[in-house]
Amino acid sequence: GDSWGIFTFLCAALCNLPALPALNCSEELGAGQSIQQTYDLTRYLEHQLRTLAGTYLNYLGPPFNEPDFNPPRLARAERVPSATVDLDLWRGLTDNARLAANYRAYSRLLCYLRVLDEQVGTAELRHRLAHFCASLQGLVLSIGGVMSSLGYPLPAGPAGTPAPPGAPAAPNDFLKKMDDFWLLKELQTWLWRSAKDFNRLKKKVPPAVVTLRLEARGF
Repeated sequence: GDSWGIFTFLCAALCNLPALPALNCSEELGAGQSIQQTYDLTRYLEHQLRTLAGTYLNYLGPPFNEPDFNPPRLARAERVPSATVDLDLWRGLTDNARLAANYRAYSRLLCYLRVLDEQVGTAELRHRLAHFCASLQGLVLSIGGVMSSLGYPLPAGPAGTPAPPGAPAAPNDFLKKMDDFWLLKELQTWLWRSAKDFNRLKKKVPPAVVTLRLEARGF
């Protein structure tokens, strides 16, 4: 009857309609989230280093574990990337230049820490150093991710080469301990300044946004 004809017509019409656009909700994970994660990792490493440095300086013994020990930086220590740059000069650099400096410095510091890990005499301290090295390697990769998300090229050279080139052994045990002391001291300063860098940078870059995207199918 008429009702069957109308039903048949509606079925045919529905079958020949184009598919409706699908509403897809997705989160764009961009530079903002990458910067936040790098900032969080930097603060975590700061906390981790405080415990590690205290344990390691006790391992070195006096005078290195004394609170007021503040020796001058020797020429040998100049191989370690120094964070003692004029603050106004540092802030005057572009974001790209600061990120590249952080990337190079942590790559280099990681090399020295890995050598340190191989020379430590206690299993517990070796375990702590290995854990810290893994976290620091993560920071290097995270900084590289921030640079990529902002469209900056990575500095030339691999990150975290097995050993620092041109690093002759210390002529005596005291100078070897002095090298270790300055390595930890510079690393502490780098992390402190990096946390401030990423805190400022995350305020300049908008956070991740949720976007609605129409995906048309069947056309």
